[in-house]
Amino acid sequence: MFRLNLKIALRNLWKNRNITAINIGGLSIALAAFMLIMIYVAYETSFDKDNPNYDNIYLVGRKTPAFTSNYTSPPLSKEIKQNFPEVEAVGKMKSGGFEFAINSDKSTVFVQKLLFAEYEAAKMLNIKPLKGLEEPAGGEFLFYLNESYMATLFPDKNDQKPNLVTMGNKTSGQSGVIKGAVFANPHSNISFDGISIAKEIGVGEPEGYNNYFTYIQVKPGTDVEALRQKIEKMYRVSLAKADTDPDWKYINATNIYLDPLKNLHLRPTAGTDTNYKVLIALSVLGFLMLLIACINFTNLSIAQATKRAKEVGVKKVMGAFRTQLTFQFLIEILMQCVVATIFALILAELVLPKFNSLFEVNLVIWQRSALLWQLPLVLMLLTLVAGVYPAMVLSGFKPALVLKGNFQTSRQSYWLKNGLLVLQFGIAVIFIIGLLVINSQLKYMRTQDVGFKPDQVVRIKNMAVFSDPAVFEPVRNQMMQIPGVKSVTVANGIPDGSKTGINGYTVDGKNESINMLSVDFDYFETLDIKIKEGRFFSRNFAADTANSAILNESAIAKYGLTNPIGKIIRGCSTDYRIVGVIKDFKADGFETAVAPTIYTIKDPCSNAKLDIMVKIEENQMASALAMLKAKWPTINKKDGDNFRYQFLDELYGRLFKKQEQLQSVFFAAAILTIFIAVLGLFAFAKYITAGRMKEIAVRKILGASDLQILKLLNSSFFVIVVVANLLAWPLAYLITKKWLETFAYRVDVPMLPFALSALITIGLAILTVSLQANKSVKANPVDALKYE
Repeated sequence: MFRLNLKIALRNLWKNRNITAINIGGLSIALAAFMLIMIYVAYETSFDKDNPNYDNIYLVGRKTPAFTSNYTSPPLSKEIKQNFPEVEAVGKMKSGGFEFAINSDKSTVFVQKLLFAEYEAAKMLNIKPLKGLEEPAGGEFLFYLNESYMATLFPDKNDQKPNLVTMGNKTSGQSGVIKGAVFANPHSNISFDGISIAKEIGVGEPEGYNNYFTYIQVKPGTDVEALRQKIEKMYRVSLAKADTDPDWKYINATNIYLDPLKNLHLRPTAGTDTNYKVLIALSVLGFLMLLIACINFTNLSIAQATKRAKEVGVKKVMGAFRTQLTFQFLIEILMQCVVATIFALILAELVLPKFNSLFEVNLVIWQRSALLWQLPLVLMLLTLVAGVYPAMVLSGFKPALVLKGNFQTSRQSYWLKNGLLVLQFGIAVIFIIGLLVINSQLKYMRTQDVGFKPDQVVRIKNMAVFSDPAVFEPVRNQMMQIPGVKSVTVANGIPDGSKTGINGYTVDGKNESINMLSVDFDYFETLDIKIKEGRFFSRNFAADTANSAILNESAIAKYGLTNPIGKIIRGCSTDYRIVGVIKDFKADGFETAVAPTIYTIKDPCSNAKLDIMVKIEENQMASALAMLKAKWPTINKKDGDNFRYQFLDELYGRLFKKQEQLQSVFFAAAILTIFIAVLGLFAFAKYITAGRMKEIAVRKILGASDLQILKLLNSSFFVIVVVANLLAWPLAYLITKKWLETFAYRVDVPMLPFALSALITIGLAILTVSLQANKSVKANPVDALKYE
């Protein structure tokens, strides 16, 4: 019996091969997209899961009325370890401040991500040197490089012995020892090129020097919320002890949070959750595309019911039970799903390189072999979702009626088919509107004045510290002599979304925590930032290098100042005189509001000034960079021959990366969903038209024109697509409005995408139905009526 049913299934599938191809093609496309998205979701949600202490590790952070930060001061970790027995381990980490070269006899590598870590932190976070993690003795630092860097420096190395290298410029004579290679897990939140491990770091640094990451590992079963409250209470006491005149209002408003390791990649407490939102959007898109394919499958299967009615009637007369027929039809659907899955795997493999390039990952289809159990599960679910109802409809025909030729699908099937078409086109409408709104926001972001001009500005990577303007002045003068160089400056940060320092400053008795940036002369001129009132820093004023400050508009608004020029702002034990107010500029992009910021040339609390920025004439860019590289050993002896640069506009453009990825995904999803919906509509229109051949013939004999008949055939589908638009618009509006609210600077929800979605879907529906119905309309009515 099984072999017979199999033969019948194959014969039916081949007989209706056009519909079979549409079913399999639609499922293949949707399933391939779903697989790629699910592989990416699995990758993004499994960071650090190979850490045996994954569920018990937390990053300690601070929340103040003004900001949220992952950074804490060194004394906190020791106090936690001493006072809370439920904490098994505590360790600190600190990021390196600059990129530097490491040279061997055979090659050079540049360490961009340097970490300083305590032994306890390295052990807790599963950092694994190839020859095992050693505990440093006393004040010893053990320096490791990741495997790829070690392979570049020492290609013939086959042992784990330490190696002597030169740090920085090859002629500088600064040597160092690399202890060995370390496995740098690319699937971890703790990423680095090189890591320096000590027994303890931050020794002697006081409370308030918040520049470290503090990780804790709690014992299994610990009440984490209760522990957080105890750490918070202890931290507030420490803050009060560190200040001779404690600000209790500020202290009591400062909170401690414990951020789980599993949240740090997608939803960090101090940071953006854009990655998480994009992941949710992708997951929803994947499921919706699969749903559309299933709807297509179901609709076409029901539409073919009339062709299978007599077969079912005969089988029932011969004694077949409904369960047997249901099983037979499910087998047919399963066969199509299996073929669709095979094609989906092939298609996913072909698209994977482009997908990896878009999301800057290196995924493989059989990553961690998860698909070995996921695919069969998805296959069975597809079969059930897409096939159960059609199988029940087909197996439920009454033999007495269908064998008399009086078969007619039920009213329930009619409403279901139309309802599924409405749902299918409704999803397509949401995708179209989403794509068009994303395009509007990205166009706004690309064309809006951000308040500064990163074009033609080059950021030169640098190891030398230029916190003192007198030290940087000779370097600036030599660079300014190169043809094409318009201006040169240095700062401890660049406007590319990077975090700046935060500190408390007081004006007229009002204390606020605001961002701080240490800059040099010509900083604002190099970036073409506009002055609102007052002046920029000038070499004509000696006080500018000691105690002058410039604030942005947001900082002035935060303090409520009306005549700020000349007022004193105190911070970091220094009284600064406000000499200028600049217009706000979007250094952090469009997702966050411009932060209140103070700019000074000298600030004891700021990090070292390392970021050199050079503005160069556009038509002399190549020659100026070539000359800078040639003269760099004499201009900046510490870097020597290691001249490296980046274009500031490219660095700033990275802030739009996630939204551009979302735009690409929505574009692909909109095209695929429309394609699948149109495929289904094409086949569905074919069956509807075939079932009305006699009606068309009668109308033509009675004088109806081809245009009138096409209008008649299109009318029902026109209504379906209009209803789909009307139902989808409110949901699309809510979704796009919610997405736009994630931006501090955004467009209003535009109405044009809603009108365009209606025009696109209605136009495609009319075109699809008309193309399919045209052959029937042109047919000779005699051929349809000659057997009546």
